[in-house]
Amino acid sequence: MENKRSRSKAKWLLGIIGALILIGGGLRLWVFQPYLIPSPSMEPGMAPGDHILVNRLSYRFWAPTRGDVVVFAFPKDIKRTFVKRVIAAEGETVELRDNKVFVNGEDIPEPYVKPGDYPPYGPEVVPEGKVFVLGDNRRESEDSREWGLLPKEYLLGKAWLVYYPLNRFRFISKAI
Repeated sequence: MENKRSRSKAKWLLGIIGALILIGGGLRLWVFQPYLIPSPSMEPGMAPGDHILVNRLSYRFWAPTRGDVVVFAFPKDIKRTFVKRVIAAEGETVELRDNKVFVNGEDIPEPYVKPGDYPPYGPEVVPEGKVFVLGDNRRESEDSREWGLLPKEYLLGKAWLVYYPLNRFRFISKAI
């Protein structure tokens, strides 16, 4: 009797473990994707070596909005992935001058930006199907200022959290 009960518990436990592995694998495959921050372009919020988790479903259901931190296939080499912040979405006018960003003529608050000088840009209207992205460390970022507006179909997902190293664990907010 006891042997039968312990086998039943073992089967039940293995079933739960198997279900958790399947659910976790499915989430990893279709929803959440880990990425490594390789460069200082997103400092100070994300540093080289930070590991982030990205929601891959975000832009299948919602449009990117100003302030989203996004992972995308680099338009000049789609095998590479970049992480940047959406500064202007479809229909918005973006301009950089006096080390400030203006969207639709208004100076937007950017508490996440690493201080430093950067050259002027624009004004430019973001057409349908594209977004304007910048790194938070403007002096160390290869972004829309260099290679142009990002087609939305290159978006792979929205950055959700920094999970490693543990002392930098945090959810990623828009801050705009």
